[in-house]
Order: sequence, then C-alpha cells, then structure tokens
Amino acid sequence: MLLPIYIYGHPILRKISEDITPDYEGLPKLLEDMWQTMYESDGVGLAAPQIGKNIRIFVIDGTPFEEYDPRCKDFKKTFINAHIIERTGENVLQNEGCLSIPGIHEDVLRKDKIKIAYKDENWEDHVEEFEGMRARIIQHEYDHLDGIVFTDHLSVLKKRLLKSKLNNISAGKFKIDYRVVLPK
Repeated sequence: MLLPIYIYGHPILRKISEDITPDYEGLPKLLEDMWQTMYESDGVGLAAPQIGKNIRIFVIDGTPFEEYDPRCKDFKKTFINAHIIERTGENVLQNEGCLSIPGIHEDVLRKDKIKIAYKDENWEDHVEEFEGMRARIIQHEYDHLDGIVFTDHLSVLKKRLLKSKLNNISAGKFKIDYRVVLPK
C-alpha cells in the first residue's frame, strides 16, 4: 500500500524515534509498504517518521547513485533499531534532497565514514562500516530517526534564505506526484 509522506513542519518529523521489538504488530506489511512508497515517490531512502511512525526503521536503495559511486549498485537494505556508533573521515559537502521537503536541494556537510549497529528484516544483528555515498544516504535517513531534517545542517544564513520556501512547503504550496500529510 502506498503511504503518504509527512511534510516539513509536521511535528512527527521532530520527535525522536524508539526501538521496536520483533513482535511489532504488522512489521512485515509495514516494511513492504515502506519499500513501495519509497520507489513510487522516487526516493532512495525512507524513514518511518516520514510515514508518521516514530520507530527506528528506515529502508534505502542507493542504486540510482551507482554511476557516482559504484558501491551503491544493488545497495538495498532495511535498518531496524539503527544506532550510529561513530562518524569519521573527511567532512564532505554534497547536495541532498528529501521526500519530506519537496523541491529543495542543498549542499550538506557530512562525515564520509560511519559505523552503525542495526537489525535487518530477519532480526539479525549487524555492525557495519560504510563510506562515501552509502554513508551519506544512511546518515540522511538516520537523522529522521532523531528528529533532524537535512536543512538543520545548513548555515543560519542559508536557513534564513530558505525560510519562505520552507513555509510554502509547510502550507502545501508545492507540486509532487505522491500523497502527503501536511502540518496541521
């Protein structure tokens, strides 16, 4: 089922998400719906808060970035109860966008290496290191679990310049091809 995306300004995007247990009701269907929603919305990642659930889950498919970073080929993963253990390496400035903030793309500074602990869809534990574009995609989706959106990483001046655009997004003044939930 295609789920609506919660849009910038909605309070659910600012809450810190909680870990879940293997008996979380409807988890297989939720994951299936998240994958479908991500693909139908032309995203490379989708976090549970973006569909109105403050639980620590996100899905990613980095394949669209394969040309930029060959390690993204077939990079499809489900992250449950994810927790970044460490961020290292160089600070890299790169352009990002978000399904919850349609029409805005800005350069964001992020570390280029991370170490993350998570469970997959089969509840197997993983501790893995990622770098480059894979690390960026993971950090972007992970931020949603902590109530952070990519515009939070911008300078005060840049945020001030984007203020009217962000207000318009919160007011529903944008055009996209997926269902949304606007702030009340």
